[in-house]
Amino acid sequence: MAGSTPTRATSQDDDIVTEPLGEIIDPENFTPRLLALLSNALVWRESHELRRRFRLGTNDWRVISVLALRPGSSATEVSEFIGVNKAVVSKSVTTLQARGLIRLVEGPRGSRPMFLTPSGAQMHHDMLPISMSGQHLIHEGLDPEHIQQLNALLRRMIEQVRDAPADVVIEAPATTGTPTAGR
Repeated sequence: MAGSTPTRATSQDDDIVTEPLGEIIDPENFTPRLLALLSNALVWRESHELRRRFRLGTNDWRVISVLALRPGSSATEVSEFIGVNKAVVSKSVTTLQARGLIRLVEGPRGSRPMFLTPSGAQMHHDMLPISMSGQHLIHEGLDPEHIQQLNALLRRMIEQVRDAPADVVIEAPATTGTPTAGR
């Protein structure tokens, strides 16, 4: 079908394309799709369980998790660390403050460092196994060397994407026979 022209309908809806286009993404070999599917599946499982058990979502867990690792981080620092918009973090901060799980304090030059409360530290302890179960699913059947290689490869990809100019995606050459259309 490669290189074929789209078939057009002949009914009253003759302005619609009814056949697959010739130049498309191979969904089984398009790495961004595969990574997104994996991420979405893990986030859905985690989010469902966090909401069911704690009435908190994945973004709330991410903020708690960062503050467990980096106490005193600001909302901006948290958003940069987890790679989401600051508005997403701010919404979680409001929720977590209302639940008494974090506290913001006055910092230098008007900053607002955030810290877990004892209840927040306990919540981290209670939520951690849910997040770790996702990692267990991914690691199951892999030996430690493959896990190390996988993580190194993922870190390299993340760095590559972050360092790439925004316009490079538009004109990226197809390197594995996968068309660039639709990226």
